[in-house]
Amino acid sequence: MSGVQKIEVTDDDGDQRLDRWFRRMFPHIAQGRIEKMCRKGDIRVDGGRVKASTRVQSGQVVRVPPLPDPHEITARAKTYDMISNADVEMMQDAVLYRDDYLIAINKPPGLPTQGGSKQTRHVDMLADALRFGYDQKPRLVHRLDKDTSGILLLARTRQVASTLTEAFRSRETRKIYWAAVAGCPTPKMGTIKYGLLKAGGHGHEKMVCIHPDDVAHTDGAKRSTTDYMVLDSAAKRCAWVALVPITGRTHQLRAHMAEMGHPIIGDGKYGGSGQENQGDGWGAQLGGEISRKMHLHARSLSFPHPMTGKMVKIIAPMPAHMKQTWETFAWDERDVADDPFEEFL
Repeated sequence: MSGVQKIEVTDDDGDQRLDRWFRRMFPHIAQGRIEKMCRKGDIRVDGGRVKASTRVQSGQVVRVPPLPDPHEITARAKTYDMISNADVEMMQDAVLYRDDYLIAINKPPGLPTQGGSKQTRHVDMLADALRFGYDQKPRLVHRLDKDTSGILLLARTRQVASTLTEAFRSRETRKIYWAAVAGCPTPKMGTIKYGLLKAGGHGHEKMVCIHPDDVAHTDGAKRSTTDYMVLDSAAKRCAWVALVPITGRTHQLRAHMAEMGHPIIGDGKYGGSGQENQGDGWGAQLGGEISRKMHLHARSLSFPHPMTGKMVKIIAPMPAHMKQTWETFAWDERDVADDPFEEFL
């Protein structure tokens, strides 16, 4: 680790961004670390605080705080030893949005959000690949089911994690999911208010729907609300629906759609062969060219930025198996608004 240095900008290095000058002088220091040192006031120019984008001029003196030696950076990189190069690339390619405070990724289907007794590869572990120069990996602030794809937020600091968690808890966020379901719900727009209760017994977690009138009298039942809208359909065989979880219960969307008799395509837990539904397939499987994978995708997320308060809106492209289903039924995402419920709010 070096000590504090004061370096004068030469004529050849003048009139360029501070971060570019810094990377020329110390190529082993990542961009994220440079930006963090500027925010903390560790890097100064002529004694004053600066941003990474500040332009330095010939003759100015840059204060450089203690920096790790190149070999220390290499040693720290061993954090990635348990993550394959393919997973690092996958995680970084999944990034939809990134700034100094948060990261949003498009989680692929089949990847758990957090570890369990049998899960050793999950987003929380692979988040080490999303440091981008920060000393700590970003923190999860909410979850998606393993087989659900789409937008997942991670906070880059503890304070931001707390702020975002509170935004989800107080319903300052708006999440819209896309799903393909068996049959076509009627009416084509409505609200589902069945309560949810964890099923008894051991094994895989599953929720049971409780009639709204019985929730108050059922131990452990929690009130749950989902808005839905049919966006398109393939006769009565299958429908493309938008879902908004007003509450955020475990498996809420999956259990609610199954209770309506329209389980989500590919949902073996809530739409198996024993599930009564109005589609013409086996349970929640349509057969033919339709994938057996879960057709539930966290399509869009709107939330107040934890630092500026301005609304941020993120949209995630569908995974390949859902794109294929949409092509099979000639459903075009360009035909619907980002928030189809907006005119009814």
